[in-house]
Amino acid sequence: MSALALPWQATTQVGNTTLNIGIFLVFVLVTLGIVIKVSKQNTTAADYYAGGRAFSGRQNGIAITGDYLSAASFLGIAGAIAINGYDGFLYSIGFLVAWLVALLLVAELLRNTGRFTMADVLSFRLRQRPVRTAAAVTTLAVSAFYLLAQMAGAGGLVALLMGITDRGGQSIVIAVVGGIMIVYVLVGGMKGTTWVQIIKAALLIVGAGIMTLWVGTKYGFNMSGLFGDAVQRAQAPLLSGGLQYKNKIDFISLSIAIVLGTAGLPHVLMRFYTVPTSKEARRSVVWAIWLIGIFYLFTLVLGYGAAALVGKDAINAAPGKQNSAAPLLAFHLGGEILLGVISAVAFATILAVVAGLTITASASFAHDIYAQVIKRGSVAPDEEVKIARRAAVVIGILAIIGGIFANGQNIAFLVALAFAIAASANLPTILFSLFWKKFTTRGALFSMYGGLASALTLIIFSPTVSGTATSMFPTANFAWFPLNNPGIITVPLSFFLGWLGSVTSDEHNEAKYAEMEVRSLTGAGAEKAIAH
Repeated sequence: MSALALPWQATTQVGNTTLNIGIFLVFVLVTLGIVIKVSKQNTTAADYYAGGRAFSGRQNGIAITGDYLSAASFLGIAGAIAINGYDGFLYSIGFLVAWLVALLLVAELLRNTGRFTMADVLSFRLRQRPVRTAAAVTTLAVSAFYLLAQMAGAGGLVALLMGITDRGGQSIVIAVVGGIMIVYVLVGGMKGTTWVQIIKAALLIVGAGIMTLWVGTKYGFNMSGLFGDAVQRAQAPLLSGGLQYKNKIDFISLSIAIVLGTAGLPHVLMRFYTVPTSKEARRSVVWAIWLIGIFYLFTLVLGYGAAALVGKDAINAAPGKQNSAAPLLAFHLGGEILLGVISAVAFATILAVVAGLTITASASFAHDIYAQVIKRGSVAPDEEVKIARRAAVVIGILAIIGGIFANGQNIAFLVALAFAIAASANLPTILFSLFWKKFTTRGALFSMYGGLASALTLIIFSPTVSGTATSMFPTANFAWFPLNNPGIITVPLSFFLGWLGSVTSDEHNEAKYAEMEVRSLTGAGAEKAIAH
């Protein structure tokens, strides 16, 4: 079936390797051309970090959709629904509901108060150096877990499309994906990354929509027939739940992490700075909610369609296991052509998201750590951008190494862990900073470091990492925390630590809080501060 024999290639693959690679290369060449073109407009730090704040609410909403709909959304959730039915669809519900928190509590206020990064908001009325350091640490931690998920998705997808079943060959491809991503960030900055995300979001929604309609036509758009076939073929209760979350507390913990974590994701928060006004920030979130909601309805059909038409045995036997459900469904529906297109869309998804994560992490290091902490604010914008580019290279290399180790893990679950860290380490501090006038620097540090440390500790000693056949280290067993996701413990703990640190310190700056409150709610003074 393959027209191109690779030196490490095995015999297990789906589709035509040459066609798959060709379509993917077309996407890369087109987007690289766009990135190079817009990079000529990158003349200031605002251009590199925030795309010159030149994007409309609609454009930014589409880009947010591209940033948010990661490989976990397309590959991971479709696979989770195909194997676990109702329990898998709960990911879609949680990821969508989470946007209401971002819309109502964060988007406009963040845009009015900050400049480039989440730390701009958190340090507005608190001591700059310790708070920026803590915010940069949590940003890098969240970005690291998210990058692991995307790189794992790249490995699984390539394993399916090219028949590369050995880890060495998959590692080479993960390195290639990481290398292309680094080029996007170095050359295009936020402008180039945003346009890549806009193109990718359009392709992803159109591609998923075509597959959804195709599945619908096979069943005369009778969802009951589709669900019935899926249940019959799987011989499992795909409609009633309980296949994945036998422990209800574990499910509640996951839900808390997903719903509250979105508003604390640094790469999503940074997108609010790419629009010219707070009104456009709100508008971009509304656009994102609509587009993301439509896409997650598609995943319901794709997941059950894969269960009915492909079957869980074929999915679990594929090199990418659950992550292969959507590509296998595409091959079943439209053969090599549709598989090639959908595979290129999946690669585009991975590339766009890792580019967004990388520029966020590198901007946090350069803007918060280097410029504000190390240089104490006395650094030229050009030098800051140069440091950001160097940081992007380092972060990209680390992402490649981490992705090689995470290869084979369920990417939807890896993303859920990133959400747990964001909900624990970032969201409580953001809400306290915006809404509680007695919040202090000690409270921010307690909340961020405490939330991060507790989340990482419980994740390390959970069944996710060891103790079960599906763990990251299945042959080891050092798990003592019984839940797969720590959100139910770590999110309340982080809120408590923020309160405890604040009530045990005397740092109250009423005037600075009043200024922040007025700016966050009205936008007064925000444009002048952004310009400088």
